[in-house]
Amino acid sequence: MTLEVQNFSKRYGGLIAVDRVTLTATPGDITALIGPNGAGKTTLLNLISGVIMTDGGECLLFGESVAGRTPHELAHLGLTRTYQSPQLFDEMNVLETVMVGAHQHGTAGFISSMFRMRRTRKEETRLEEQALRAIERVGLPRSLLLRPAVDLAYGLQRRVEIARALAMQPRVVLLDEPAAGLNQQEKRELASLVQSLASDGLTVLLVEHDMDIVMGISQHVVVMNFGCKIAEGTPAEVQANQAVIDAYLGVEAEEPADA
Repeated sequence: MTLEVQNFSKRYGGLIAVDRVTLTATPGDITALIGPNGAGKTTLLNLISGVIMTDGGECLLFGESVAGRTPHELAHLGLTRTYQSPQLFDEMNVLETVMVGAHQHGTAGFISSMFRMRRTRKEETRLEEQALRAIERVGLPRSLLLRPAVDLAYGLQRRVEIARALAMQPRVVLLDEPAAGLNQQEKRELASLVQSLASDGLTVLLVEHDMDIVMGISQHVVVMNFGCKIAEGTPAEVQANQAVIDAYLGVEAEEPADA
């Protein structure tokens, strides 16, 4: 297994945000994490990606225990993520934004960067090529390279953020609601992109509310509600699970007996 989460928990005072959740994600597959709003999905992604620290449980990445590692350390180990809202910089164009991800694998130190030494210039060229490959991978036209990333349409901003994640050359990608705010055509294109990433051998853990996307592209689905895992299986198995139906659709109240 590439990514194994074992009994992860997170508590905020009296609120249990994540309660002993276990899941696995494997190379070449899309594992979807679904559930109603407030189910704990994003909190679980934050725990896995090191944004917040777990109160209990274990996380294994390629067989190595990584619970407690920082996002920077996890990126070096091959795990990266996107966020519900694109995290872009006002002053950076598209190429510069994606190069932020590529710099994760940079080696030039502060002094050489400050004086633009030859080694630094060569490395900048290498990282730029790495960023350009990621930009091409997500289908962004080169005509947008020098455009401020924050000025792009929302669907293109999503692609910029995914490109930045890919520029880190990850082996595991966590996608937090990548289809949020997209129109139907953009959703179809996004679904195809995510499928192609898995086809390339990446391990994809996807949090998404759009059930057409989830059920259409995922191999494995994990369902959360009130911080707990309530079901998992193939899309067909999850769709037929009564606990999932109740969590999403509610339970009909019984009619009162006749007087």
